[in-house]
Amino acid sequence: MNIKRIAKHLMVTHWQVNRAFPRQTLIAIEQAIKASETAHVGEIRFAVEGALDVAPLFKGQSARERAIDLFSQLRVWDTEHNNGVLIYLLLADRDVEIVADRGIHAKVGAQGWEKTCRKMETAFKQGSYEGGVVSGIQAVTRHLAEHFPAVGATRNELPDKPVVL
Repeated sequence: MNIKRIAKHLMVTHWQVNRAFPRQTLIAIEQAIKASETAHVGEIRFAVEGALDVAPLFKGQSARERAIDLFSQLRVWDTEHNNGVLIYLLLADRDVEIVADRGIHAKVGAQGWEKTCRKMETAFKQGSYEGGVVSGIQAVTRHLAEHFPAVGATRNELPDKPVVL
């Protein structure tokens, strides 16, 4: 049990999440996702969570494990071409995780996603939450456009609106 991590999570408030991701930032992220999805047939979701609930926290749930749970709950796996991508930020841990469905993950690999996560985390350390997320969306877009380019009109299978937990 990591007492320091537990304390961090217990101290994070909704106010801190709203400060990092005000309404205008969430709108900019949604617009970036909408623009992205015109270039490919993939689906991108963004979720931010201030802190883990007490039970998962005390069980030692990692940001990666939580992202995988959300990937399922948000049905990011449920796309026609198996190319949904979840970008997840756990503020208390300052940890970004990208979970990608098997269709796109097979082409990009864990190292490709990890590189994007680290760039986003660097931006967040500098206080650039909107810029960090938008640059992450752009990096994911490049992968999806390369491997799953848009052909004619595309169908939006998942909501573009960011999820704030």
